[in-house]
Amino acid sequence: MKIAILAPVAWRTPPRHYGPWEQMAGNLAEGLLAKGADVTLFATTDSLSTGKLASICARGYAEDPAADAKVNECMHISYLMEQSGDFDIIHNHFDFLPLTYSRLIKPPMVTTIHGFSSPKILPVYQRYNDIGRYVSISNSDRHPTLQYAATIYNGIRTADFAFEPEPGNYLLYYGRIHPDKGTHEAIQIALHTGRQLVIAGIIQDEEYYREKVKPFIDEEQIRYIGAVGGHKRSDLLGGALALLHPISFNEPFGLSVAEAMLCGTPVIAFNRGAMPELINDRKTGFLVNDIHEAAAAVEDISLIARLDCHLHAKEKFSQERMAAQYMALYETL
Repeated sequence: MKIAILAPVAWRTPPRHYGPWEQMAGNLAEGLLAKGADVTLFATTDSLSTGKLASICARGYAEDPAADAKVNECMHISYLMEQSGDFDIIHNHFDFLPLTYSRLIKPPMVTTIHGFSSPKILPVYQRYNDIGRYVSISNSDRHPTLQYAATIYNGIRTADFAFEPEPGNYLLYYGRIHPDKGTHEAIQIALHTGRQLVIAGIIQDEEYYREKVKPFIDEEQIRYIGAVGGHKRSDLLGGALALLHPISFNEPFGLSVAEAMLCGTPVIAFNRGAMPELINDRKTGFLVNDIHEAAAAVEDISLIARLDCHLHAKEKFSQERMAAQYMALYETL
């Protein structure tokens, strides 16, 4: 079976720091290669793969000020579609745009829906409902008007995240700085508990950062260390007493939640979106409804066994499990 994995081209695959869709495309490609599959990863030229890499875009447009996002996207998608006859399966991690080719090519296309950026994109998914082979990354993110082939949770390279039984005393916020992700709320939780908070992630909303985050950064109790990737990510996640995840939207998955638990770090998250599917409440973290409940959960964090967090994440969110489930889906097609 020859499989083409279409990654996004905003960032390198795998990303240097931020880029969850690219990360999952890369993780799946490597997981399938480990199972002996014939995989070609379509990604940026500077991407890393132990298998075949096909590219027409030199760098991710989010990392290249001279690049035009739409031009790169069109070039990248069409580059694969022009070669589609060489493959048995096309696996789309690029959202809705590649679907517009799906009736023009011979191999079936599997599309992992990593979330809906806006209701405005739904008509495209609805138009290709009959041949879309849609995969949701959580049951909570399924849209009632769409037909799904499976729900397959995102899979993490478990070797990249070391279990840490003895953490430090800091709380951690790990994610993009944006109102949806609750950076300001994480700060308020830390202030309520008197604990140090380390903030790591890209600034996606500059105004929000200036008004709701920066005024609280004193480099003592509240620290901002920028984006963290690579091996440093495991050290940072594993060293935290708890990960704070006070989201204000229905998040489709939450990679940092699974990664933190894999390191043994419990997660305190607002009970929205996929959080009940990721977190075993009062076993691998706490599902809470507001800042006050979150602050109380911090005080109860010693009730959570870090080994339970690690084993839970390793069983449910591994690269190997994800690859096996996708391979089973491909075989049905």
